[in-house]
Amino acid sequence: MPSPAPHGRALSTLRFRRLKKRSSPFPKKLFTKPPLPEYMRATIHKISTTLRYSTWDAAATELRALPLHWDSFTVNRILKTHPPMEKAWLFFHWAARLPGFKHDRFTYTTMLDIFGEAGRIPSMWHVFREMEDKGVTPDAATYTSVMHWLSAAGDLQGAVRAWEEMRERGCRPTLVSYTAFMKILFDHGRPKEAAGVYTEMLEVGLSPNCHTYTVLMEYLAGAGKFKAALKIMSEMQEAGIEPDKAACNILIQKCSKAGETSAMRQVLLYMKEHSIVLRRTVFMEALEALKLVNGSDHLLREVNPHLSSDGIEDDSHFEPIFSDTSSFIDRAIIVNLIAMQNFIAVEHMLSGMINRYIELDAELISMVIQLSCANYKPSCVLMAFRYSLQVGKELDRSAYISLLGFFMRENALEMVLEIVHEMTKAGVSFGTYLVYLLIYRLGRARIHTYAESIFYSLPMDQNVVTYTALMDALFQAGEVDKGLELYSKMRKDISISSGTYEVLILGLEKYGRIDDAEFCRKEKMKFMRNKYPQKDVSPDEILCNYLFDGISS
Repeated sequence: MPSPAPHGRALSTLRFRRLKKRSSPFPKKLFTKPPLPEYMRATIHKISTTLRYSTWDAAATELRALPLHWDSFTVNRILKTHPPMEKAWLFFHWAARLPGFKHDRFTYTTMLDIFGEAGRIPSMWHVFREMEDKGVTPDAATYTSVMHWLSAAGDLQGAVRAWEEMRERGCRPTLVSYTAFMKILFDHGRPKEAAGVYTEMLEVGLSPNCHTYTVLMEYLAGAGKFKAALKIMSEMQEAGIEPDKAACNILIQKCSKAGETSAMRQVLLYMKEHSIVLRRTVFMEALEALKLVNGSDHLLREVNPHLSSDGIEDDSHFEPIFSDTSSFIDRAIIVNLIAMQNFIAVEHMLSGMINRYIELDAELISMVIQLSCANYKPSCVLMAFRYSLQVGKELDRSAYISLLGFFMRENALEMVLEIVHEMTKAGVSFGTYLVYLLIYRLGRARIHTYAESIFYSLPMDQNVVTYTALMDALFQAGEVDKGLELYSKMRKDISISSGTYEVLILGLEKYGRIDDAEFCRKEKMKFMRNKYPQKDVSPDEILCNYLFDGISS
């Protein structure tokens, strides 16, 4: 019989056996990280992009498939990305039919803003009345928006009525409301009433903010009272409010137009101290104003080093240095940066390429511009456009249209004119609807000279739609006689439409020429009896009727 194993050895054997485990017949589950949550900002951007670039049927299908809790906050954020007006309206109604969803004053006000910005005042009022019918009470923000867009459409009395209605309903005006109404009165030549509104604002205990002070300075500088404007600028600083970039640009622009170089210098000194720069168009206006009086532009260039080379004539011609290898590498880097949405790095790269004269292809520049516009990156948009001009690259039509839309929204109308000029040089086709939109928007801004410039620079797109749009722009600017002259020329050159008559009637009524308007109304009725229905109505006439008279067929 063998001797028993020592105690220590037996114990180690037992421990070893206990460590052994039977292998499981089931395979081990691999550890996987849960998917990262998608940030709401990215979701909003995706929905906005879908609304912009897809048909409504396709967009609605995608929207229904989203695992998203639809509340008024989310819907309002999507509307605030300003999708195309028609899509915004369809989305607004689509959301209203969602189970458990109800529009509130925020979504109604944003939808109202979209129509107001497009100059569709009847549609804006429709949203306002629907808001009331649904039991949603308009607040100060709603009334402020209504006032602003009525004023922008030239309806001062309507804006005043909206202000009075807001107060009658017990809706207390906010600081934004007071400031907006002051600007409306200033813009329509009623400074005494605006001063009364300002006094009332102070009496109810509201303190002016930067925008309020800017409105005051803009009016004073526009009226040639530069000392008073500078005094306001000093007072706001004493109150602890620093003039911002917008205020400084407005003051410099007003100084340039009036040739007031002394006040310009004081504003430039402030800008130098606070590292504020000018927009390029304002810089060029200031440079021209200084040249006219033989003034030194040293301080202007010192304040704006990024524009210091602009306006300097240089007769030396350079030979661009293009390296296929370096250009290929730079292109790949930019593509990767765009994929990561690092637009700041893209901007810096383009800036360096301008200085080193490295050329990229037009397709890539167009892509940078379109994505920068879609993601609202103003500085990158400007840099890419400047780069295309510097290297002489003609962009894709879609890139030019993105630029036009971007700068129209920014109200940078001088840039819009520059882009139109570049499109014309490149032989890019505009099309009737695009020309109409440009002229219509410029007309609503009461800048009829720019509207005329675009109209007469595009003879191939002069038809009943664009003629009528320009006539509307002239009426909006108060140029009634010029509008009638254009109408007379139009009758000789092309056929008119009921939409043309409608613009003519409304324009004449607006400026008190009731008898002339009544005569045109009778002419319109006679025209309608003789013209419609006919099968030979041109597509341009159909579009004109739809845009200006609400006739869809």
